[in-house]
Amino acid sequence: MAVLLTGGAGYIGSHTAVEFLENGIDVAVVDNFSNSSPKAIERVEKLTGKKVALYEADVCDKEKMREIFKANEFDAIIHFAGYKAVGESVAKPIAYYRNNIDSALVLCELMTEFKVPGIVFSSSATVYGVPETVPLVETMPTGNCTNPYGWTKYMIEQILIDFARANDFAKVTLLRYFNPVGAHPSGEIGEDPLGIPNNLSPYVCQVAVGRRPFLSVFGNDYPTPDGTGVRDYIHVVDLAKGHLQAYRHMKQGVAAYNLGTGRGYSVLDLVETFKRVNNVDVPYKIVDRRPGDIATCYADPAKANAELGWKANLGLDEMCRDAYNWQRKYPNGYRD
Repeated sequence: MAVLLTGGAGYIGSHTAVEFLENGIDVAVVDNFSNSSPKAIERVEKLTGKKVALYEADVCDKEKMREIFKANEFDAIIHFAGYKAVGESVAKPIAYYRNNIDSALVLCELMTEFKVPGIVFSSSATVYGVPETVPLVETMPTGNCTNPYGWTKYMIEQILIDFARANDFAKVTLLRYFNPVGAHPSGEIGEDPLGIPNNLSPYVCQVAVGRRPFLSVFGNDYPTPDGTGVRDYIHVVDLAKGHLQAYRHMKQGVAAYNLGTGRGYSVLDLVETFKRVNNVDVPYKIVDRRPGDIATCYADPAKANAELGWKANLGLDEMCRDAYNWQRKYPNGYRD
């Protein structure tokens, strides 16, 4: 038996592969490398001393995916593959709906055909839309999303809920991420977006190593302590461990969990922490708000603590230290 990681060469997928392999669980990875590199899997193998079955394919390609299912015996899928930039989704909504939803439908069809019982879905806090109160808990309503990226996550959650209702064998876990940052402490794998980063941490790192002249901070007029957006940043290694625990605790039906620290930090909190722990300057400029962004978002992770035996153990200092360690070691990411 093995676990299939779709998009497993990506940022969160590669860190999750390390956690699974180090805990004696075989993994196969399928990735089309549209926003990732096969070097990530080479380094996963180097870090763990374990072999990964790597397939280059698009998860939306049902026939190629069927061949992968035929060649393996999977007991679960961890579904990371998908487009993930909020701003880009506003500009290219149809591409996001087509890619993200098609990939989920293909997996549901093949899970039915091959009787693969488990799926852990890489969802997002964006499914909660604009929160009326924080912290966010799993019992809050979902929907009313602020951007197409969030809507795709919401729609896929609903697809998987309906899939589980129709198939007694199905075990569906929805992991609602908050804001992953950091890198593996070895500095061998980390976040390496193609083109201009859409997320805060890799942009800060690229400014710090001189790849970009300054950081654009999108808005300083939010109703927050310093006017910049507040988010729940979670170390990617903690997040990866959350997938391992979700896999270990899969159960029939559907379960949803927030994966976050339970604490919110502003954009400027992260920037100042990054500067302090790494002793490096990060020049920034305040610019207009970004479409689709909200003021404050952080998790109540109590359910994951109680039911999965999981909690985030690494703080903002470690997130900033490990992110910069990766970027300083490989200034051009996997192209180095």
